[in-house]
Amino acid sequence: MNDQDIISTNDGSDSVFSSQYNATYHSKFGAIEEAITVFISAGLYQAYLSGKKKIRIFEMGFGTGLNAFLTAIESDRLDIKIEYTAVELHPLSDHLILKLNYTDPLGHKDLFEKLHGSPWEEMHSISPKFKLLKFNQKIEDLVHRESYDLIYYDAFAPSTQAELWAEPIHIPLFDALSNNGQLVTYCAQGKFKRMLSSIGYTLESLPGPSHKKEIIRATKSL
Repeated sequence: MNDQDIISTNDGSDSVFSSQYNATYHSKFGAIEEAITVFISAGLYQAYLSGKKKIRIFEMGFGTGLNAFLTAIESDRLDIKIEYTAVELHPLSDHLILKLNYTDPLGHKDLFEKLHGSPWEEMHSISPKFKLLKFNQKIEDLVHRESYDLIYYDAFAPSTQAELWAEPIHIPLFDALSNNGQLVTYCAQGKFKRMLSSIGYTLESLPGPSHKKEIIRATKSL
């Protein structure tokens, strides 16, 4: 295998396998299903239902762009403005991006291409409702100059990169989150939940996607 290769997941949507980390970018049981359950339903819709007409989102792990893609589609459907900031240390190659099949069920091929084609380190209007700023660097080195209303935390699992699930990463994210802002993630590891609670979050355990018992939504309430 190459360092990064396309794989198919159980709902028919693609993911990517990284041989460097021996991990997949999405659940093997369904990439689109997982992204909708964890980040759109538990995160974006919750922010929308709070009455916000502009939502600032930070994503750890831009990866295939699936979470950003679904969010951009929803920004138009829900008529909300979104400013989306993402950090990704290992961007996918162009040839892999072109093979991803998300536009087959979801449409919006031009939008998907714009998300991946926008230059790094600059904010760009991808659509009238959606702006994107991508950083190609380690999250440890990122300076959060803006506050966020919602965090999509989609790093590789703690068993693969334990340092990304520890306090030194999450205290700056907590500080950058607006009051009543939320973090959503697929990870429900006990150690991680205890850490989130210790730095000030209130946690909710929510039903997960297929073959996963729970996911986490954490709220910052001062």
